[in-house]
Amino acid sequence: MPGSPYTDLDRPPLSAARLRRALVAPYGPWRRLELRAETGSTNADVAEAARAGEPEGLVVVAERQTAGRGRRGRVWQSPPRAGIAASVLLRPGEAVPERGWSPVPAAGYGWLPLLAGVALVEAVARLAELDARLKWPNDLLLDDAKCAGVLAEAVPGGAATQPAAIVPGGAATQPAAIVPAGAATQTTAIVLGVGLNVTLRADELPENPTGLPATSLQLAGAAATDRDPLLRALLRAVADWYERWRDAGGDAIASGLRDAYLAACGTVGRPVRVLLPGGDEVTGDATGVDGDGRLLVRTAQGERSLAAGDVLHLR
Repeated sequence: MPGSPYTDLDRPPLSAARLRRALVAPYGPWRRLELRAETGSTNADVAEAARAGEPEGLVVVAERQTAGRGRRGRVWQSPPRAGIAASVLLRPGEAVPERGWSPVPAAGYGWLPLLAGVALVEAVARLAELDARLKWPNDLLLDDAKCAGVLAEAVPGGAATQPAAIVPGGAATQPAAIVPAGAATQTTAIVLGVGLNVTLRADELPENPTGLPATSLQLAGAAATDRDPLLRALLRAVADWYERWRDAGGDAIASGLRDAYLAACGTVGRPVRVLLPGGDEVTGDATGVDGDGRLLVRTAQGERSLAAGDVLHLR
């Protein structure tokens, strides 16, 4: 039947009922899950829900995105049912007395995209059985080819404005502009989005403006490419790390998040060339990530700490 989701048997549709049984309370960590056949952007959908007052714990999954976004406004697209496009709604600035959670200071929100990167690595390593690494801050690489990306955006409370990108070690930013000072402190919602290439074939891979080639789990020889268990593992890992991070008051070191990120990051320990706005560049050896998620680079002039919002390209 033309238009049927079963016309490509290598790409069966997801089941909303099965996902809800596995992932939504009382048996799962999330509050509500919506599965859409097609949408412009799951991040935009969750941001709209956040502005309407949606509580923490919403998950929106799309079989196809027509206007998916990456950092700095880059496009992320995929054929129907060939990947995972999912966004979740978090409200780390709100207290949750029944769980003993105090509000997390806005300065710590930059760790949320790194948290999603760690969750991605864990899910891919466990189910696909691939040696996935993170390119700082949160691109998932397989053999130096990009397979997934993360975009975290802040939705200011009570404002019908565009979401602002959340970047490690820096203030919330619009796709190409800095939000006015203090804007991050008014944030009441964070939208955390993940895009993962699962069964894309070589002729379907997108061009990557960062210069990295693209790949998919299938092309990389994954042991499993069933999106259902992959999505479950990813969302459970995000929820698990978010719980640990909230339990520690948003402290990436105390929660173990920083150590987990360093173990997964393929950038640390390698020579890097960082292109900055205005045409300047920093070259040296990436030595680590500080407590705010900034990349530490040892240069001939000394150590530099770089926030993701200040970086155009990292090579």
